Amino acid sequence: MGPGLLLLFIVGDILGTGVYALTGQVAGEVGGAAWLPFAIAFVVALITACSYLELVTKYPEAAGAALYVHKAFGKHFLTFLVCFAVMCSGITSASAASRAFAANLATGLGLDAGNGLILVIALLFMLLVLAVNLRGVGESVKINVVLTAIELSGLLLVIVAGLYFIFGGQADFSRVVAFETPSDKSVFLAISAATSLAFFAMVGFEDSVNMAEETKNPTRIFPRMMFTGIGITGLIYVLVSICAVAVVPVGQLAESETPLVVVVETAAPGIPIGDLLPFISMFAVANSALINMLMASRLLYGMSKQGVLPPFLAKVNHARRTPHAAIVFTTAIAIGLITFLSLDPDSPVLALLGGTTSLLLLAVFALVNVAVLVLRRDQTGVEHFNAGRVLPVVGTVTCLYLVLPWSSGRPSGQYEIAGVLLAIGVVLWAVTWLSHKNRA
Repeated sequence: MGPGLLLLFIVGDILGTGVYALTGQVAGEVGGAAWLPFAIAFVVALITACSYLELVTKYPEAAGAALYVHKAFGKHFLTFLVCFAVMCSGITSASAASRAFAANLATGLGLDAGNGLILVIALLFMLLVLAVNLRGVGESVKINVVLTAIELSGLLLVIVAGLYFIFGGQADFSRVVAFETPSDKSVFLAISAATSLAFFAMVGFEDSVNMAEETKNPTRIFPRMMFTGIGITGLIYVLVSICAVAVVPVGQLAESETPLVVVVETAAPGIPIGDLLPFISMFAVANSALINMLMASRLLYGMSKQGVLPPFLAKVNHARRTPHAAIVFTTAIAIGLITFLSLDPDSPVLALLGGTTSLLLLAVFALVNVAVLVLRRDQTGVEHFNAGRVLPVVGTVTCLYLVLPWSSGRPSGQYEIAGVLLAIGVVLWAVTWLSHKNRA
């Protein structure tokens, strides 16, 4: 890949479910100043991206955080936890995408969908992803270019419609700087909670390091394209959030599972472009779900093949050569998550799943920031990007801050979901370890 394709890959990987589905939830935490958590999440992502850039240009191999943590600490169990946490983040992200897909489909078809119908559509969608995954999907960067263009068009549509409404003198800009926080939280804690949620929209940049071996001159190209890609998406997110709160009252945004559709319908009533957005949103979140389930199943298969998880998860379909056991296992976890969280009709399913995704990845990012400092002693003799000494420390502190419950203001449900998922991994790992020990 050259710089252009790498940039499109990074932008396409970051764009997706987060901003399409959670803009209203972020506004519900802080009020009209919903752009601020997105801006802070952008800064945190940019700092951690510097650590990733140093490591990917120093070790241009397709293994990501697990490789860096293993090189830094050499602890197999810690490496396994990092790898499994990344896999779990893919499952929770895909589960959030399935819920968003269902909500957008119901809106696009004009259905008066309750919680039960949304759940059924979400489960059917996950079964469709399962079928596609079992059949086998040949991914290519050229297809990613098309998908990125469609995802980007939806967000540009929101911005254009919002600006049309604003320049028409109908927007209420006083909302954009107004903080309306929940009664049980201070402004600072509400911003922290909203940033923890908004960070879900910024994840994806870390996946690009897996393309290091397919990139021409990664030492020179990666830093420029990574910064440009994160900058483009950060700017789009801030503009989208400003337009959203200027057009639609915060309460109405927070109550909707399709907030950007509400923005376009309000800003351009009677114009058919609003009818397109639910389907564009569906496409964007469906793409996110498929990519994340592909990643999760292949990671599970890889860990099984390396002997750190039970061998049945490494089974491959003889005809299609797809890891069917890992695919079914990860899909079963996703279906279980969606079903369990949807049992309570008042449960903020999207916020819980999106927040859990960012929680898992922020913990991984904290370790990557530490790994940068530890691996400074490893003189590879290869010219590489240098993140300096201050940024990795700041990245570690900010990531840990957004992980810890008493500082980030995260709801306990996110920790419970993450804990259950990691516990499943630890149990599988322990069973495998005991099996190897008995055989030995």
